[in-house]
Amino acid sequence: MKTILLTGGAGFIGSHLAGALLDTGIYRLICIDNLDDFYSPRLKRDNLERLLLNPHFRFVEADMTTLSLPEWQNICHGEQIGKIIHLAAKAGVRPSISDPAGYYRTNVIGMINLLEFARHAQVSQFIFSSSSSVYGDHPRVPWQESAEGLHPISPYAASKTAGEQIGAVYAHLHDIQFVALRLFTVYGPRQRPDLAVHKFYNLMKLGQPITLYGDGSTSRDYTFVGDIVNGIMAAIDFRSEERFNVFNIGSGRPVSLLDLVRALEDTMGKKADLRFTDEQPGDVKQTWADIARAGKFLHYKPQTTLTEGIEAFLQWKENATTVEY
Repeated sequence: MKTILLTGGAGFIGSHLAGALLDTGIYRLICIDNLDDFYSPRLKRDNLERLLLNPHFRFVEADMTTLSLPEWQNICHGEQIGKIIHLAAKAGVRPSISDPAGYYRTNVIGMINLLEFARHAQVSQFIFSSSSSVYGDHPRVPWQESAEGLHPISPYAASKTAGEQIGAVYAHLHDIQFVALRLFTVYGPRQRPDLAVHKFYNLMKLGQPITLYGDGSTSRDYTFVGDIVNGIMAAIDFRSEERFNVFNIGSGRPVSLLDLVRALEDTMGKKADLRFTDEQPGDVKQTWADIARAGKFLHYKPQTTLTEGIEAFLQWKENATTVEY
């Protein structure tokens, strides 16, 4: 079996990816996560329950920003790590504005520590979870990976841009195949409570008002977590003479904030109480992925409609044992 080192595997996307990788029967996983309290660690422990039943899954609670090279080597117990999938990060545009140093420490210093381990361990491929936020408010849509003049407008976005740039340096200097996947607004079962679909569902369930920043016309390329996982798994099999590659992983279908609320209303059979306020610093008007390159080289093709994705989210939420509002 091949061993993959996965960071952030207790989180929303990471736990889905870990389950899919284990289900192939091909991989052993070493999962590192610090169970950061940005949202309830109890939810992350719930995500780990099924994974821990698999003998080919090993979980290590650790902070990658402080691990020394010998500590990384000890965690891996001498196993040959063929690939690293790096999902761990401090997430969120708005919180990054009040804690830029914390985002830099985790998303940049932590990334360098992991790349240093990858270099010494002679890891052949490093897959990095980047973000659509690197495009900033780029006016030309849909956004293509070749777009010039990227201007991230939040510390979170800047930290992801820096991650890509550092990855390009290590790919050049140390012959690591570095794949940056720019993920677009991910939603679905196990979603973080602060993200739109989950947050709006909770408020509607409690009969509380939803505050929308701006007039509700801002749009996002909402992408179901199952499609995201398929994109990441496709990247594992990607081969190229180019040592550094970037791909958009999105739905290719932007949805306005008001349309997202309407979709939730239709699925829940409940009307939302909407309130409007000023736009937030760091927010962009729209995100929209051009997924042609991912389609060509990764054979990536999103399958899940917004309605299907929200229905899957509701089914999970209504059967969840841990309730977080």
